[in-house]
Amino acid sequence: MAAVPALFYRGAAATSSTTLFTTTTKSVLTDIVVSNTSSSQQYVTITVDGINIIPTVPVSANTVITIQPRTVIASSKVIAGYATSTDVKFHISGVEVW
Repeated sequence: MAAVPALFYRGAAATSSTTLFTTTTKSVLTDIVVSNTSSSQQYVTITVDGINIIPTVPVSANTVITIQPRTVIASSKVIAGYATSTDVKFHISGVEVW
């Protein structure tokens, strides 16, 4: 088996739950970086297979938060997320196990 580093998602958050990545093989979610470039506090939610990883967490104005969940995800599972503003950006990475 090979472990291949992978970018799962990079971009602006939607304001309603949206699929960010669907696993195609067993994967490990290693890093989530959330940046809020707005001038006010925003709220972020990220789920894996419908389970909260980040459950409506407040992110202060002009702030970056980093989370390293190190969670294994089976094939065909969905990472979804959203925020209260599109000024919130996500960078989600991990490892795909082939």
